[in-house]
Amino acid sequence: MDMVVRWPEGGVVTVDWVMGLGNVLDYASRNLQPSQLPDVIPVSVADSLILAASKLMHREPNCVEVTAEASSRVVLVGDVHGQLHDVLNLVQLAGPPSSNCIFVFNGDYVDRGAWGFETYIYLLAWKVLLPHRVFLLRGNHETKFCTSTYGFEQEVIAKYKEYGKHMYRKLLGCFEGHPLAARVANCVFMAHGGLFRQIEVESSQKKGKFGKGYRSKKTLKLGTLEDLAKARRGVLDPSGTGSNVIPGDVLWSDPSLNNGLSPNQLRGIGLLFGPDCTQEFLEKHKLKLIVRSHEGPDARDKRSGMEDMDKGYTIDHVVKAGKLITLFSAPDYPQFQATEERYNNKGAYIVLEAPDFSKPQFFEFDAIKPRPKVSPYYDFVNVIDSDEELELGSGSDDASACSSN
Repeated sequence: MDMVVRWPEGGVVTVDWVMGLGNVLDYASRNLQPSQLPDVIPVSVADSLILAASKLMHREPNCVEVTAEASSRVVLVGDVHGQLHDVLNLVQLAGPPSSNCIFVFNGDYVDRGAWGFETYIYLLAWKVLLPHRVFLLRGNHETKFCTSTYGFEQEVIAKYKEYGKHMYRKLLGCFEGHPLAARVANCVFMAHGGLFRQIEVESSQKKGKFGKGYRSKKTLKLGTLEDLAKARRGVLDPSGTGSNVIPGDVLWSDPSLNNGLSPNQLRGIGLLFGPDCTQEFLEKHKLKLIVRSHEGPDARDKRSGMEDMDKGYTIDHVVKAGKLITLFSAPDYPQFQATEERYNNKGAYIVLEAPDFSKPQFFEFDAIKPRPKVSPYYDFVNVIDSDEELELGSGSDDASACSSN
């Protein structure tokens, strides 16, 4: 068997090519040294694949509309964090993407796990093959500040050596193109962190005698799909303030058990949103379900009152209009832990089917073991063990009840 992947003639990706790529990536992870990856996935092939996928995603809107026919089913996937073998297993368990099987991945393809590059290009290949059946939303780890902290930058450089910085730059450019959210079958909203604020235009008041005006104080109000559509997403590191605040919220926010919308002090960016915000968003947009990801077992361990992420999903809000679910698809996470005691969490994915695409079917799965022996690409002992305290800056000190009026 020829293990060297070649870019298909005319750039026409086929099912066989994507399946073959998955087989090569699996083989390389088990039998080759990381620095030997370019021997089977040449730089030119990786470049072509990243460029093809990047062009597709950059043309997509901030919130993609996922149309599901009665004969289709939709598979929703949460964080996968470079756990290649679990991703390959998940695709096999759920059935691969096809004309009647739509996949929506909810970000965090890289970091923490040792095979972020392999996982990411495998999913990009599916995107190129089936651009209207595979949707890759952005996660907070598809940013420069996270990939520089949690191993992905170091991983790419270790694997591609003198071409590593070139490859990393290409990947960062691709990250900017990922859409932020999806609306599935007109009844399900999916985004990595969750809900977001409305950008309030600060009104300039009449200038005083010294020529200095002042601006009205900002209050937090829940954003709408119209606000999301107008946000500028093409930045590497969306911030917690200014014009990039909506992408920052979408990638970093978390649900709360308490009503209201407030700055996410634990993470230093994004929001905490309560059940009343979920109710308002669902009701306003005639939705029945919100699916978000972003929190693995380590993050949930630090959030008093929130359900543990031991089965790969939690139902965090149940309101009159519907539900809010957190979905996490990386089992036995994180791959590298400083203690012998592990979370041993399951991963999960959701299947939506006709006639009511808003009724989730949950499927749990265990990690593929044993994992191939490999060294981590970041100092997992001393680095912060969750995406917290990154000093990214929150957008406001004001907490308020949800209002999009």
